[in-house]
Order: sequence, then C-alpha cells, then structure tokens
Amino acid sequence: MARPTLSLRARALSYLAAREHSRLEMARKLARHDDDGGAIEALLDQLESQGLLSTKRFVASVLHRRAPRLGTARLRQELRAKGVPDEAMRDSLQGLAESEEARARDVWQRRFGSPAADQREQARQGRFLLARGFSGEVVRRILRQAGIGDSSDSSDSSDSSDSSDSSEHMIDEFDDLSSADAGRQGDER
Repeated sequence: MARPTLSLRARALSYLAAREHSRLEMARKLARHDDDGGAIEALLDQLESQGLLSTKRFVASVLHRRAPRLGTARLRQELRAKGVPDEAMRDSLQGLAESEEARARDVWQRRFGSPAADQREQARQGRFLLARGFSGEVVRRILRQAGIGDSSDSSDSSDSSDSSDSSEHMIDEFDDLSSADAGRQGDER
C-alpha cells in the first residue's frame, strides 16, 4: 500500500516536532519536496508569523545541545553554516563567553584528565581544544592549570627549564593560531 504524500506544511511541522530548525535548514529540507518552486518561502513566512519557526529558539536549542562540548568560535561557525544571522546569535554567544574557560576545562578533563607527559602530547591536547572552538588564550590557561608550562613546579635541573621554555613556546603558538582563526572569522562577515 502506498504511503500518502505529505503536504509541505505537514512535512515542515513533522520536522519541527522533532527539533528546532533554522529557516535555511527548513528550506533545504522542504526543497526536495517542492513542485511549484515558490511555495516554500511563503510557508516559511507563515510558520514564522505563527511562532512555529523561530530563530531565537533555534539558537537556544543549538547552544543547549552543543555548548557544553564546544567553544564560542565553533558554535558561531556552526550557527552561520545553518543560516543564522550574526545579530540573532550575538547576545547568546556573549553569555557563553563567560563560561568558556569552565567548559574548556570540563572538555579537557573528560578527554585527558591528566597533564601531558611530553611536548607531542601537549600539542595534541592543545589542538584538540582549539579544534573545538576554544580560544588560544583559554587553551593556554587550561594547559597551564593542568601543569603544562608551569615553571613553578620545575626543579633546578636544566632539562625541566628547557621543557618549560619549549612548553611556553608551544602555548604561544596556540595564541597565534587562535588569532589567525579570529582574523578569518572577521573576513567571513
């Protein structure tokens, strides 16, 4: 027995029943089922006017799901990719900036739990946090708090001094990478 064909509105409502969607996401999903071409924009306008499709709720939903594991830069990138305008996400992301270090520490603790034994592991831990959108400054603080690059713990031997210096150099490179990423994000705007 053939399944009945759902109208665009019925499809949109079923998508929205599962989770919040951005206008762009909804348009992309509905485009596969649109026969006359112009019905999608009119439907999306109608859903927004009825309060069924909301950018503000979508942003809040994404941040609720993804913020515990990601930094502000990565969240901003994901929201942009889903068609959310910068002004719609600005206030929510500013509120997250205050908790970024705590979130980064939680992510680091879950993934690694202990300081790295060597520089290669230090770099890996730093790249892990940077790839999740945490700023270089936050990554540097997390790694220092974990005992990486902390010269107060070093003994008087020259080996530990060299290790501390190279750790500082590696941590400074995280800042450089973060600054470069921030510059690219500014170019995308």
